[in-house]
Amino acid sequence: MKQRLRTELGEDVFQSWFARVEFVATDGLSVELSVPTRFLKSWIVSHYQDKLIALWQTEIASIRRVEIAMRSAVRLRPQAVPAAEERAVEAPAAPRAAAPAVAPAAAAPQPLRPVEAESAHGGSPVDPRFTFETFCEGAANRVAFAAAKAVAETPAGRATPYNPLYIHAGVGRGKTHLLHAVTQAARRIDPARRVVYLTAEHFMVRFVAALKTQSTLAFKEGLRDIDLLLIDDLQFLQGKSVQQEFCHTLNALIDGARQVVVAADRPAAELETLDERVRSRLRGGVAFEIATPDLELRQHIVLGRYEAALRQHPGLDIPPMVLDYVARTVVSNGRDLEGALNRLVAQWQYTDQPVTLASAEISLRDLVGVREAKRVRIEDIQKAVSRHYNVSKADLLSSRRTRTIVRPRQIAMYLSKMLTPRSLPEIGRRFGGRDHTTVLHAVRKVEELMAADATLADEIELIKRLIDE
Repeated sequence: MKQRLRTELGEDVFQSWFARVEFVATDGLSVELSVPTRFLKSWIVSHYQDKLIALWQTEIASIRRVEIAMRSAVRLRPQAVPAAEERAVEAPAAPRAAAPAVAPAAAAPQPLRPVEAESAHGGSPVDPRFTFETFCEGAANRVAFAAAKAVAETPAGRATPYNPLYIHAGVGRGKTHLLHAVTQAARRIDPARRVVYLTAEHFMVRFVAALKTQSTLAFKEGLRDIDLLLIDDLQFLQGKSVQQEFCHTLNALIDGARQVVVAADRPAAELETLDERVRSRLRGGVAFEIATPDLELRQHIVLGRYEAALRQHPGLDIPPMVLDYVARTVVSNGRDLEGALNRLVAQWQYTDQPVTLASAEISLRDLVGVREAKRVRIEDIQKAVSRHYNVSKADLLSSRRTRTIVRPRQIAMYLSKMLTPRSLPEIGRRFGGRDHTTVLHAVRKVEELMAADATLADEIELIKRLIDE
């Protein structure tokens, strides 16, 4: 049965979800299997119930259900597993009532596999749904998407201009999807290429386990012998020794013309808890941000997920005006968009009521919200500039003319003009009673400096982001 699963689902899916499944018993009507973790049990039951039943029925026609139990439960009670520890996989009686809900967009929490049970190149599980084909491309992610595809398609040993490739974005914008897509595409294009995808948490768990078992040398050699390393959620990498080892691994791979791809929730420069050497190495590569999805991309995401739901639920009927409502009102990220669609599918599936605009408004009211642009105050600007340039607010308002004070003061005035509706005289009054001509001079001076100095322009953009937060 494992061989058939490997053939039909592919090596990646098999290794992620079925390699550690064990056969326990069968009585001709049901089959009992065991898995080591509760997460693995839940995932298989949720996503592969029909597949397992169908495959077993080709071998034993009388099989009607497949039962998944935790390994611990099997050892403790081999004859009768408690209901709380077992979940039967029943063959569906009616297509509409028994069909499972649409799978969520986000990758499910990764099961922590024992380090000692993994191969030298073992990594975190990869979701087979997260491929380049299922990734919704738009203006917000187009550059990051193109760079990720280039990395996946570059043969092992050949340098890319994106090394390390650093992708950063807020939650639910597709970072993990892209890393899973790179992993699967790279393995498919060149099966001999050694590709490892790890979450930061998994990296830490493996390193700490290697320390405890005094096998750090094997751990280091295993990681530095790969062709493509992908690290997700780098912001969670903690511990001085762990970060030092990650830095050494990063240097060894890049210096050896191996590819590294890293994802995090913010720019590398803003990962304050990360070792400066790691941040410096990441800044030496190429960084791309995945921005908030615009309306066109949100419509693309909703339509793509709806088409996937139609394939899973024949007869599903959600009117176009409702889908457009979802795309226009759920504006935070792709994960919330798919969560909204899941709710509507569940409403259609379990209430036997048509999905209408009115019912959608009720179902999605906690996800829907008109996001108003943040109202920026001059005080907020003064505070951010003071913190960035390490000067006091009193200095900004004073009559001191030293360069270390004048430049931050001019930048604060410039930002006050750009980010608030306040007039020049009012801004002048907020900066120690200055004349409006002083403010105008500051605005023009900063504009000239930004045009000639890209570093200063980037610095001011950073301050803007700090103010928006």
